[in-house]
Amino acid sequence: EFVFAAGVKLMETKRPDVMYLSTTDYIQHKHAPGTPGANAFYAMMDGYLGQLDAMGCVIALTADHGMNAKAAMDGTPDVFYLQDWFDAWLGEKAARVILPITDPYVVHHGALGSFATVYLPPDCDVSAACERLAAVRGMEVVLTREQAAERFELPADRIGDIVVVSERFTVIGTSAARHDLTALEVPLRSHGGISEQRVPLILNRPMPELDHNRRFRNFDAFDLALNFAQ
Repeated sequence: EFVFAAGVKLMETKRPDVMYLSTTDYIQHKHAPGTPGANAFYAMMDGYLGQLDAMGCVIALTADHGMNAKAAMDGTPDVFYLQDWFDAWLGEKAARVILPITDPYVVHHGALGSFATVYLPPDCDVSAACERLAAVRGMEVVLTREQAAERFELPADRIGDIVVVSERFTVIGTSAARHDLTALEVPLRSHGGISEQRVPLILNRPMPELDHNRRFRNFDAFDLALNFAQ
């Protein structure tokens, strides 16, 4: 809430030409849409955004990713430990699994998400590894470096030999021993998969000249707010 309150105060006192307000996704990790915690958070947001709107601000609202439940029917996290899987197949530490979620916020997500990249040993057949891993339950896509770079617009020199994306309700871990899940008080919610790509992109002004056939991305918020909103 402090971020939004600070934004309102800055607009009242400084009148900046452009202001960027960014929040954590803690609430979305802990509270599913429609629950009291989520509803209270969005009601709070709406109150501050309403104040900014009343001051004449053009507001663009978006997110960097979506969020989904990542749990089994019994509420336990549905985790596939990818490093353990490669260790069992190729030998301990022969492959190296890298997760983009590496922060220690164990209450949020236990460092678990739906994306991973893997560096394979030189003698490993990349295509064979992709085919073998794609057959595992919970995997949505397994791509080579070149395929992932093209599909997800990633820099090929900064990802591993393969990229793994799990299905909507499954997350990827490294090794079971490396993830502390004891602090998860509610069923795990996380992101990183194709199922979390869709995000809102909302403006508080009409945009009559907008091409509705355009493929919009979250970073288009700046273009829309500065060049199209009236």
